Amino acid sequence: MSDATSVAQAEADRKAGFEELEARVEDALRRATAAGVDGAEATASIHGGLSVNVRLGEVETIEHTRDRGISITVYAGGRKGHASSADLEPESVLACVDRAVEIARFTEADNCNGLADPDRMATEFPDLDLWHPHDLDAQAAIDRALAIEAAGRADAGITNSEGGSVSSSFGQSVYGNSNGFLGRSNGTRYGQSCVLVGGKGEGMQRDYWYDSTRRFEDLESPEFTGREAARRTLRRLNARRVPTAKVPVVFAAEVARSLLGHFTGAIAGSALYRNASFLKDAVGQPIFPDWLTISERPFEPRAAGSASFDAEGVTPAERDIIDAGVLTGYILSSYSARRLGLQTTGNAGGVHNLRIGGARGTQDDLLANIGTGLLVTEVMGQGVNLLTGDYSRGASGFWVENGELAYPVEEVTVAGNLRDMFSNIRAIGEDVDTRGNAHIGSVVIDGMTLAGE
Repeated sequence: MSDATSVAQAEADRKAGFEELEARVEDALRRATAAGVDGAEATASIHGGLSVNVRLGEVETIEHTRDRGISITVYAGGRKGHASSADLEPESVLACVDRAVEIARFTEADNCNGLADPDRMATEFPDLDLWHPHDLDAQAAIDRALAIEAAGRADAGITNSEGGSVSSSFGQSVYGNSNGFLGRSNGTRYGQSCVLVGGKGEGMQRDYWYDSTRRFEDLESPEFTGREAARRTLRRLNARRVPTAKVPVVFAAEVARSLLGHFTGAIAGSALYRNASFLKDAVGQPIFPDWLTISERPFEPRAAGSASFDAEGVTPAERDIIDAGVLTGYILSSYSARRLGLQTTGNAGGVHNLRIGGARGTQDDLLANIGTGLLVTEVMGQGVNLLTGDYSRGASGFWVENGELAYPVEEVTVAGNLRDMFSNIRAIGEDVDTRGNAHIGSVVIDGMTLAGE
């Protein structure tokens, strides 16, 4: 099959998929309206993909997936009923609606339940460049995964492998509600990774590398992924422990992203209305240094978190959540906004493309600036309490002396309080990790406690 034929077939399949999904959503909304509910919403989706894993030059798994389903929520007298089905046949969809209506009869009434305000529904649907089908068959994926692992194992210091992998996936969905909104969304995703082991006996170390993109052609080369996994594995050999101390800590870009996750978790409506956040009532307060901004950019082309509407059909906002260090607002769905007496921010389902302003310098520049401290390249454990802000996680990385990496470090705990950590950020690097929804470079935080020997 030629490339042109493959593209044409993919587009025909996409069109047919949307037509089916829209028909099922409309069926569901008609059924719910006929049942006399106050409001109803439905999301129908089709997802599929291919995943291949190889290990030590042999194929371990080949998995093809294709899932279809619909979820339906109805509201009646403040009561909410929800049901879902993995079957998109018309009869199954109607039965699913009936189950949701029945469930609503037995739930507790909550006057915050209900559809989003009709005036907030998205009316414009720009092309966000998220759909890039690629005819990746199983053999091509196997060949690529083998090339990734072979590149990593080519280094003599690599003694074992947990494998190389390649994946492709696509998704289409249609969301509609009884206020007349009907919206389409779709996207493709491609990924590859390699996990390697170096050294022998008690001195063995493991590390990995991966890439993830919307478009297959944007993936880094298989050889780069394998070699980078090997480099990262071998540099961890002969790791030591360090004494307990209070020092500057540099969170590498791939780890710093988790700090943003803790921040957004603390300003999410669900944490706020449950009084489970250390940032409750913090709007208007300085949280970060005054040179730092955190922006939400939902309409960025080809980005991981781009969307023209959220999970309730509301248009997301281009905004600075942190402006000159100050918190300007929360992350709210319609329900959480009502609980707090506020307005939705178009974040039902999460945030859309967080971007950091104020980055300066490379990671090497940041290390030179701290003199002595710790570069964290991996964190472990779940020691984060969003109610108090207390932070304590196992970590590994590299000790820094005279602004340079001195030796690898393991079995250390990094501790602090998120409120202090955010305000004590000294610098953010330009080595931005662009593989996920939140883009951030390495982060320097002063005065963190290391629990070591």
